[in-house]
Amino acid sequence: MKIYNIALIGFGGVNRALAELIATKNPLWEQDLGFRLNIVAVSDLYLGSVISPNGLDAKTLVEANFAKGGFGGLSGGSAEADNEAIIKTAPADIVVEATFTNPTDGEPAVSHCRWALNSGKHVVTTNKGPVAIAARELKALAEANSVHFEYEGSVMSGTPVIRMAEKTLAGAEIKGFEGILNGTSNFVLGRMEQGLDFASAVAEAQALGYAEADPTADVEGFDVRLKVVILANELLGANLKPEDVACNGISKLSTSDIRAAAKAESRWKLVGSAVRNADGTITGSVAPKQLALGHPLAGVNGATNAVSLNTELLGPVTLSGPGAGRVETAFALLSDIVAIHNAHSPNFAKEAA
Repeated sequence: MKIYNIALIGFGGVNRALAELIATKNPLWEQDLGFRLNIVAVSDLYLGSVISPNGLDAKTLVEANFAKGGFGGLSGGSAEADNEAIIKTAPADIVVEATFTNPTDGEPAVSHCRWALNSGKHVVTTNKGPVAIAARELKALAEANSVHFEYEGSVMSGTPVIRMAEKTLAGAEIKGFEGILNGTSNFVLGRMEQGLDFASAVAEAQALGYAEADPTADVEGFDVRLKVVILANELLGANLKPEDVACNGISKLSTSDIRAAAKAESRWKLVGSAVRNADGTITGSVAPKQLALGHPLAGVNGATNAVSLNTELLGPVTLSGPGAGRVETAFALLSDIVAIHNAHSPNFAKEAA
């Protein structure tokens, strides 16, 4: 049975949820997956940082009501976050990066990933920034240091679109995709279908926790644009940057637009897509589209996400599932760790041979 020492960078909703799972699921993982997880370090801008080579109690981390700088009261702790020192010096096998997404240059998460990979540590992340902006560099760093850079949760939370496309649909020849990749905008459009105006629908999404205080990234399509870049580069072999993807959001849609679509037996959806052109180039876009009710994405409602992959051999293959949520996204981190474990386990190597 394998024990993986992990360092958590960021202790917000996602990494806290992972700690909750570690506190309750480790015995099951030992039995079913062949490993357990041991938290040896945590660094967080609000709480500070702590290193414990023998491991930190996950239940205590989750249940203790730490005040600002609270990690400073723990043995091996400091009231100040020191991400670089934690990443480089903690006795961790895997660094779990779950800090905020910076859509401009991916920092500081890109640096977090570089430090870890150059230190010979695997990286798993749900952060869209470093994947959309620096995935090629970071994958090369991982290969050079014989470690893994995994990021399943960067697109559809725990719904495994990247792994399914690359593993299960290997050989199906993916030619393009279109998807509903932002639950907030999808929720807003659904409520507008039910009669709310745009501002009221956004306010309701904020009240329910679907939308941030500043919903711009969601409703103007910027969040989807990062996900389009990730999927296009990963599944189609593109080398797109966010600025290469044309982006329009849903804020200009009116209730009359919504009603007109309903009369035409269609509905508006914010669709992120990419396609391989005849000359081999890849074009990506984000835009509201009026989809006929029979379209595979038209019936995707609420905060659910979905992607329809256009394949040469199977035609469209559609995958839907949760696109957000603390536990759902923490599961994506677990699935990345499972992939690392399988790649290095003797049984996996034997089966692959």
